[in-house]
Amino acid sequence: MATDGGLLQEVSQFLYHEARLQDTHAYDDWEALWDDDAVYWVPANGEDTDPEREMSFIYDNRSRISLRIKQLKTGKRHSQTPPSKLARIISNIELLDSADSQIRVAANAMIFESNLRGDTVWAARNEYTLRRVGDILKMSRKKVALVNNDKPIYTLSFLV
Repeated sequence: MATDGGLLQEVSQFLYHEARLQDTHAYDDWEALWDDDAVYWVPANGEDTDPEREMSFIYDNRSRISLRIKQLKTGKRHSQTPPSKLARIISNIELLDSADSQIRVAANAMIFESNLRGDTVWAARNEYTLRRVGDILKMSRKKVALVNNDKPIYTLSFLV
């Protein structure tokens, strides 16, 4: 796909903003980035699995995203007491396709998590479907393919 510099800049800023909201635990604001028919998927055992037939770490619709955030905010998620300190690096942003109001994007992500259990570095290839709603972008789909998703992962105590 030919690169549209303005669109790439807009999409990059959206992804950086999403990362900051997650890193700072601004989950209400992060939730507002999702469109009504959203799907948030973190596959297990490879990146080309079928989430309807095979296990996933996360396979949430819009309602489940909201519930997950409410649960995080109860203070009863002991793996997040105190909350992890997080820092994400988003890179290699590529516009894959843009048709109508849909924009397909891919990017690499490195997530550093520090908490009472120690430090963890997560690496992933993220795929997004963004949708233009009025003047803003919303996520209608996010897939986080963790590089090590074929190995036991002991906790995903924060939202990846």
